[in-house]
Amino acid sequence: MSSRFPEWLKKKLPAGGDIQAVRRLIGDYGLNTVCKSAACPNLGECFARKTATFMILGDKCTRGCRFCAVEKGHPSTPDPAEPVRVAEAAAALGLKHVVVTSVTRDDLPDGGASQFVATIRAVREKQPGTAVEVLTPDFGGRIRSIDAVAAAHPEVYNHNLETVPRLYRRVRPGAGYRRSLALLERVKKREPGIMTKSGLMVGLGEDMGEIRRVMADLRSVGCDIITVGQYLRPSHRHLEVREFVTPEAFEELRRAALEMGFKQAVCGPFVRSSYRAGEVQGRM
Repeated sequence: MSSRFPEWLKKKLPAGGDIQAVRRLIGDYGLNTVCKSAACPNLGECFARKTATFMILGDKCTRGCRFCAVEKGHPSTPDPAEPVRVAEAAAALGLKHVVVTSVTRDDLPDGGASQFVATIRAVREKQPGTAVEVLTPDFGGRIRSIDAVAAAHPEVYNHNLETVPRLYRRVRPGAGYRRSLALLERVKKREPGIMTKSGLMVGLGEDMGEIRRVMADLRSVGCDIITVGQYLRPSHRHLEVREFVTPEAFEELRRAALEMGFKQAVCGPFVRSSYRAGEVQGRM
């Protein structure tokens, strides 16, 4: 198909000093953001609004998902001081809703769960009352790791399914659809008060019927919030876009999700799993 973007995917970059100020602040604290590492199309908008999604445990991933711009490679040793730096940066930005994600760390015995726990605690200690949302990998299905993060009581526990089961082998090698569903189910059963959340991409060759079945699977394990956005190819090394989904189709998915019982559904071309996360949580 044509690689030319349709009109609804043409986005003006915001102007203003806050973008560079946030870049400098993140650099000063020696932190990574998924905004930059994953080449998010919303980076300018979010930085202009003085918000960011912190990415802990380095900038190298042990998996090579074919949709993701985060670099695969040999990861660094976890930095025990990183959680405090995240908390300090979040405080400096004045964030009331802090989103923390990570690269996948299959090399670590706990998959990096202890760093998530330490970061949640550091943010709470620095700014009591601040909401924390975590977007975790699957931890290789390690129950103890999932339970440890859930026991730290983030307000939102996010884990993305990303795509439909049929496309997993092509899109998410090393991951498992049922494993990811089981993670969300485990969190909700263990800590019912935590809002669970998951995100999907469209435009990879799935059909709307498959997306709706994934949405139904998410509701069957008690998932509260869903995000659906357009897959955009980060480079020629990544999977091609098979379809540019229209805003009207995204609106149909949003309505369908709410009818299924999701408490919040955020669907649109530029939607990503942590896009305006604080606003979504604030409407709950």
